[in-house]
Amino acid sequence: MRYVRAQDILPQDLLDQLQQYIDGAYLYIPRKGENRLSWGNRTHSKQETSARNREILRRALAGESPAQLAEVYFLTEKTIRRILSQEKKRISR
Repeated sequence: MRYVRAQDILPQDLLDQLQQYIDGAYLYIPRKGENRLSWGNRTHSKQETSARNREILRRALAGESPAQLAEVYFLTEKTIRRILSQEKKRISR
């Protein structure tokens, strides 16, 4: 998300009306529902997280403990256990 100067894009009468409510402050205008992207679509975070989780499962199956994996991936052991549980469920489907 980037900031856009209101005076550069809004008609003056609309800008005057907005200034009655929010003078000099930031205003977030959400995207229209049909224009929304799901989490990770813009930055590929979803794919990167999925790849990381598959790698965590692979390493666990190779014998690494949740404590070792937590250290390597900078996650808590509880999070590692949750990821392992989710990944095992995913592959059993």
